[in-house]
Amino acid sequence: MLVKTFCAAVNGLEVTTVTVEVSMSRGMQFHLTGLADTAVKESYDRIKAAMANNGFKMPSMDITVNLSPADIKKEGSGYDLPLAIGILASSGKVDTARLDKFMLVGELGLDGRLQPVRGALPIAIKARKEKFQGLIVPQQNIREAAVVNQLDVYGMTSLMDVVKFLNGDNTYEPTVIDTRREFYEQQNAYELDFSDVKGQQSVKRALEVAAAGGHNLIMIGPPGSGKSMLAKRLPSILPPLSLAESLETTQIHSVAGKLNRDTSLISQRPFRAPHHTISQVALVGGGNNPQPGEISLAHNGVLFLDEMPELSRSVLEVLRQPLEDRKISISRSKYNVEYPCSFMLVASMNPCPCGYYGDPNHQCVCTPGQIQRYMNKISGPLLDRIDIHCEIQAVPFAQLSQMEPGEPSEKIRERVIRARNIQTERFSALSVGEGGSRNRIHCNAQMSEKMLHDFAEPDAASLDMLRMAMERLKLSARAYSRILKVARTIADLAGSEKVQTVHIAEAIGYRNLDRGDWAERGI
Repeated sequence: MLVKTFCAAVNGLEVTTVTVEVSMSRGMQFHLTGLADTAVKESYDRIKAAMANNGFKMPSMDITVNLSPADIKKEGSGYDLPLAIGILASSGKVDTARLDKFMLVGELGLDGRLQPVRGALPIAIKARKEKFQGLIVPQQNIREAAVVNQLDVYGMTSLMDVVKFLNGDNTYEPTVIDTRREFYEQQNAYELDFSDVKGQQSVKRALEVAAAGGHNLIMIGPPGSGKSMLAKRLPSILPPLSLAESLETTQIHSVAGKLNRDTSLISQRPFRAPHHTISQVALVGGGNNPQPGEISLAHNGVLFLDEMPELSRSVLEVLRQPLEDRKISISRSKYNVEYPCSFMLVASMNPCPCGYYGDPNHQCVCTPGQIQRYMNKISGPLLDRIDIHCEIQAVPFAQLSQMEPGEPSEKIRERVIRARNIQTERFSALSVGEGGSRNRIHCNAQMSEKMLHDFAEPDAASLDMLRMAMERLKLSARAYSRILKVARTIADLAGSEKVQTVHIAEAIGYRNLDRGDWAERGI
């Protein structure tokens, strides 16, 4: 008897419907075809034990299983459930009347319990697109899968539950989640706030500009000056995620298996802070079984690189292309995947190996050669792609001892949202290429060269100031574009329609590390 069940293969963020074809004939062997990896091939042993522990017996027949389309590689343990149901249905233990209405995914334990799988959310989106009536997933994946509306999503705990459901022996209700209510309730629940930060007004201003325009930023200063403290509070002043951004971000975390069981949609912008020992693959993604890297997990959020020069230079250099393109294409001999990675890069570093070069309160013990080598760990092309360079000093005791809290994140966020709303209106009719929201222009940092001429054209006085800055600092053409983008953001914060000289001046002031005398003068 030939029986078909349905599941899905996840490759990057792309999902392909997979038809599990099970045929039985006289014999005693098990054949599995369709480019299955080791985890899928091992499913026979898990299915056999799960059946035995739930009162079923593996049929004493020649079983041939084909995973169609056969030319797409099948990876992971999520094929256990559709394989088991296909075998049981082919042997007459499961009613086949409703098999074509449901997509199934889940890993089987030896006791028949369903274990969670990766990628439940993009699979649910695919099931709705393919007009399936419902999706059956492990109970642990129910919240992320039930985000998708117009699809009946059932969370099951065991193989026996699925058998009873398909046979009509038990009635189960699909899980319904009020996605919008949960999403908006959790948007402003930040534990860290800028009111905790004493002093550092210039750095707070730089972070506000960065948040308003989506600009990359680097902070340089001695240990204990508050670089990490400020960076960790940056998400609290970023504009809230839209539902479209949240869905896209949640899909990436679902594919990576990073979603908590109680999470339906990610409601706050991601903040990723990998250790400086991270490898290239862990940062950008890939591996034997391709997974999103840290830059993709930070999509629509912040990637914080603390002590940036301590990262391997080869690791830092792989950031250059993703920072420009806002996507990463990983090509290997056996696969080709693409992940979005539109993130804000926020980095921090000390001014020298000992950390106290230019600090009035500590004596630096580094030689000029050591300082220069330390600074050279960050290449010029990478530094060019960082819009804002911000110097930071340790806070004096007089400011630390003040009891009054600083300006709260809520007030700063209001100004950021007003500036972002101006940008949203400006770019509402513009997009880059195809791909919906993924390629739409959201902020000034994403502007193309043509958009700079349309929206950030400097006047004659500003142009003279820019020319002098370019000549004195020996800036590159990319740095010139970055200055205009930052100036456009500063103008938006001020509510100015035109980019004025004062906005250009402030933007030039954020190119501190481009100054040739920086390492000689100290901070």
